[in-house]
Amino acid sequence: MEAALQTNVQNCYHCGDSCVDELIVAHDKAFCCAGCKTVYELLEENNLCTYYNLEQNPGITGKTPVSEARFAYLDDAGVEAQLISFRNDTICKVTFYVPQMHCSSCIWLLENLFKLNTGVSESTVNFLRKEISLTYFHQKISLRGVVALLTRLGYEPDITLADTDGKKVKKQSHTIIYKLGIAGFCFGNVMLLAFPDYLAVAGDLHCTFGSFFGYLSLVLSLPVLVYSARGFFTSAWEGLKQRFVNIDFPISLGLTALFVVSVYEVLTGTGPGYLDSFTGLVFFMLIGKYFQQRTYDSLSFDRDYTSYFPVSVTVLKDGKEEAVAVRNLKIGNRIRVRNQELIPADAILLRGQAMIDYSFVSGESELVEKVAGEVIYAGGRQVGESIELEVVKEVSQGYLTQLWNDSAFSKEKKQSVGTYANTAGKWFVIVTLIVAAGTLIYWVPRDTDMAMRAFTSVLIIACPCALSLATPFVHGHTMRVFGKNKFYLKNTSVVETLAKIDAVVFDKTGTLTEPSAAEVTWTGKALTAEQERSILSLLRHSTHPLSQRISENLKEKPLQVEDFQEVAGKGLNGRVDGHFIRVGSAVYLGVPSDKATDTLKTTVYVSLDGTLLGYYTFYNVYRKGLKNILHDLKDKSIAVLSGDNDHEEARLRELLGPNAALVFNKSPVQKLQSIQALQAKQHQVLMVGDGLNDAGALKQSDTGIALTNSVTNFSPSCDAILDATAFDKLSRFLAFSKKSMNIILATFAVSLVYNVIGLSLAVQGLFSPIASAILMPISSLSVIVFATLSVRFASKRAGL
Repeated sequence: MEAALQTNVQNCYHCGDSCVDELIVAHDKAFCCAGCKTVYELLEENNLCTYYNLEQNPGITGKTPVSEARFAYLDDAGVEAQLISFRNDTICKVTFYVPQMHCSSCIWLLENLFKLNTGVSESTVNFLRKEISLTYFHQKISLRGVVALLTRLGYEPDITLADTDGKKVKKQSHTIIYKLGIAGFCFGNVMLLAFPDYLAVAGDLHCTFGSFFGYLSLVLSLPVLVYSARGFFTSAWEGLKQRFVNIDFPISLGLTALFVVSVYEVLTGTGPGYLDSFTGLVFFMLIGKYFQQRTYDSLSFDRDYTSYFPVSVTVLKDGKEEAVAVRNLKIGNRIRVRNQELIPADAILLRGQAMIDYSFVSGESELVEKVAGEVIYAGGRQVGESIELEVVKEVSQGYLTQLWNDSAFSKEKKQSVGTYANTAGKWFVIVTLIVAAGTLIYWVPRDTDMAMRAFTSVLIIACPCALSLATPFVHGHTMRVFGKNKFYLKNTSVVETLAKIDAVVFDKTGTLTEPSAAEVTWTGKALTAEQERSILSLLRHSTHPLSQRISENLKEKPLQVEDFQEVAGKGLNGRVDGHFIRVGSAVYLGVPSDKATDTLKTTVYVSLDGTLLGYYTFYNVYRKGLKNILHDLKDKSIAVLSGDNDHEEARLRELLGPNAALVFNKSPVQKLQSIQALQAKQHQVLMVGDGLNDAGALKQSDTGIALTNSVTNFSPSCDAILDATAFDKLSRFLAFSKKSMNIILATFAVSLVYNVIGLSLAVQGLFSPIASAILMPISSLSVIVFATLSVRFASKRAGL
């Protein structure tokens, strides 16, 4: 049922464009082209027409013809391999830049793609970056099919050469600069035309050129209204559609009042209007927005903790191992990945038995076996013996960050200062509107010009944006301070949770103790060179601090290990050159209690083919600054959860004091349960561990910090990673988090003082609209400067 070319012009039901060139009527609805009609039918077939309830005409025009044949290059295996970030037997993951996103309905539609095509598993939209991350079943739909589906909906991905050669180019927008330029040009010229009025010499000029100057000013103001100021009106309208009054609403109201009154005065010849104030207002507000954007971008929150991201990997160079930061990995580098370590970049397996856990990427915990020559994707975790790989694709720090921030490792969010700021901002706008209305009612009977001046000034100078800027700027700078001190937070919300901590729980081995400084001695049967070589071969696959410390004392060339297995918190075993070797605790090796007599030292036992050879002894050295940390944390509950025996209890009691809880011989599960018990008593718990045996406890705690010496054992379950060299600053980090929260409150107070003074003067008509336009961004920038300088000053006082 279709008809075409009816005489009355109608708007397209899908995109809202006028049906001038073509009118297609289908399903009792008008469409401007076959593309819009096709998208509507696609949505209707899948019962997704609630899309049109989100807003009127939410769709994107389908007039641009789509030739899906041009996506044939996506069938090429090489191109596909460059675009996808992960692939296994069932799913693929890919991220596209989609510049057509413009509103909430776009997000709704793109995140419901799985209802349009069963080949799509899930899709997640990052609206600020205009990116969509897709997971799809490659046996049901190809990459080309996914792109074609998006294109039919009007959201064709922007795929460039940079995407296919592995080099991402950040797309920068210069829109605000163009708007600022046009507003500045028009403001300057309108101000020149208004000079005779300001200089009180308008008598003769007004009679001769007054009308001409007025109309010329009106023409110059139109580009400012239509283009430069459009963002304020759009933002205000979008907020109203969502039943939310945002900061741009009073600004838009003030601009509208100025322009309407000016047009009335110019057209009726009753006055010059306020077009100089109107254009100047937009110009100065755009300057404020520009500098706010530049300041915000300079913080580069996302890039900061990505570039600081402390994941490193062992690179093999001339037969020697060297720790290299992941971001410095190059294609062709040969790397070694040990048990429980993350694969940092797409790489080809060269040597070793690869058993990859992709649960962080795909959600599937089943191990995937890989053979030499196969590609292993970034994000997988090796389980078992160490493997050697060759990097074939540039490292994507953003991809690793995405894994770290995966929803599987997110914790329940409680109301924060950011939420308070949003609530305060909403009420601030409402109060501003009430004050503005009251001002107008008061002045209209007395002085119409003063009424317009005061009303507009109140709407413009009121600035709750400082409330919303305070939290991200303070937290962003706090993260930078921490990053420079080798303390790497997952996101800004960790700052708030750190400030609320009242209970601190430590692991012992490798956390309170310094494994690299511990003296290692051997007790037992004299080891032959072959036995030492076998022990080294087994230990080099483990990331446990004690395993690495023993390995440093053995210089033999390692052999191949078969059937490697590591039991968290207990030990490891494997078969080397036909011999079965076990290394670990006395309980793990089944050593009789009468032989485990040394309770003054940490011991690691070794058995060969079931025969106990002896044990390594570690004389513990506690980390530098531990006494100062414990002294600074005396107002908090302190506990130690250790998987080791209690031989250090007396020494720890002396260090931690009589009130500290000391618990030994705890398995990883029991550590997690201990954290839960503390939380049940309403404690805000910080857990500091090594990231491997303590993964469950780190995830369960309110804030989990993985302490690491070599920064190779990346753990998505933690909230922060602390370089061991900065361990002595831990108490300062906690104290500084509290200070940052106080700085936010101080910033709120500064903003409040600004607005009280500004509104008081504006109500009296002592501010002109243009003066208000200048002062508003200055107040916001001063709040930003206050927040920045306060954090810097506080960090210096804290010694960070």
